[in-house]
Amino acid sequence: MFLLITAVVLGAVMTIALVSISFLFSEHLARKFYKLFALADLTVIVVILGGWLMRSLVPDWFISVFGNVATVFLMAQLICGVLVICAVVVRFFYRKFNKPTKFEPARRKALVHGMIYPLASMAISLYGNRIEKNRDVENFYDVPIKNLPPDLEGFKLAQISDIHLGAYYSLERLENLLQRVADSKPDLLAITGDIFDDKAMNPAAIKIVDAFTNKFKFGIYYCHGNHEHFRGIRAIESELAKTKIHCLINRSELVTSKLYILGVDYPSRAPITTAGEDKARDNDFRETRRDFVHRAAKNIPDDAVKILLAHHPEFIDDGAERNFALTLTGHTHGSQFGIFGMPLFPVFKYTRGLVKIGDSLGYVHVGNGSWFPFRFGCPPEIAYFTLRRT
Repeated sequence: MFLLITAVVLGAVMTIALVSISFLFSEHLARKFYKLFALADLTVIVVILGGWLMRSLVPDWFISVFGNVATVFLMAQLICGVLVICAVVVRFFYRKFNKPTKFEPARRKALVHGMIYPLASMAISLYGNRIEKNRDVENFYDVPIKNLPPDLEGFKLAQISDIHLGAYYSLERLENLLQRVADSKPDLLAITGDIFDDKAMNPAAIKIVDAFTNKFKFGIYYCHGNHEHFRGIRAIESELAKTKIHCLINRSELVTSKLYILGVDYPSRAPITTAGEDKARDNDFRETRRDFVHRAAKNIPDDAVKILLAHHPEFIDDGAERNFALTLTGHTHGSQFGIFGMPLFPVFKYTRGLVKIGDSLGYVHVGNGSWFPFRFGCPPEIAYFTLRRT
């Protein structure tokens, strides 16, 4: 399925790029660029698909170098294609209503100042790959809670998520991220999965996270994501058991006063998005979520303040159903593409940001890393939540 989706997406990018060439250059130059870009795109596609099939033999440094170069190259083509399509549509309506002076038929198809489009596209592509995806922003939120115990007023927790250690996220960058969060002095750090995503790097990464537990007053709390299940979940759990990290797998812990942190595992039959039509799988997913939350919430007093950590964002519904104060999730990466603060591809029920259901708040973190090294309008984040009495 991954290979099929990848092939379709790459084929679409290639088609858009080739179509846009005809609007940017003269017929003579366009023929040359057709051959050049078709050969380059086919080479990239073959290397990507071949690398996936032989991924155990491909070193991380090659994935990093080739992946970043290929991403910039392909995204520049896609962006250029989109800009050209928009320009052609605008020009069509302009000519429709303004009837401009006729000019040579051979030039009528080409866009004026054609080189602006590929240059702008390359600049945007480089920005998304080299700047925005590496620029963690800080977002701050207040969490109003009725009858919050006075000693929990102003309690602040931080959240990071979806780091995806590997070719595009190094151990050094993980350490720098944790240090930046620690410098802000939140009371607690929550990590909502998809951090330990490289079998070779996971043991060292767990030690790095463990070394930071004492820098947060109440420690670090963690729940699994789907990628931990892909990367040897038993080995990860064995290493975590040797640390001071609070690994919450369908259970809860009392933090202080009446504040409980709950954590749930990632359901194995969770749908890829919420757009599926497999009713049996959807029902199984819903029942599994409820079971996980029920087990995590067992023996917690009714008047306690409850914060749920989950990887999949639909756990927000389960947190609201039980009137939890806050449910922190990730998984979606905020779609990695946004416009005016909104996700460009909202294929999940909840894709990015705050969700309010009754008196319960949910949050979908946009992630700190990615398996596709590009972000635009959706920078990685550190999210901070402060409990407030209402």
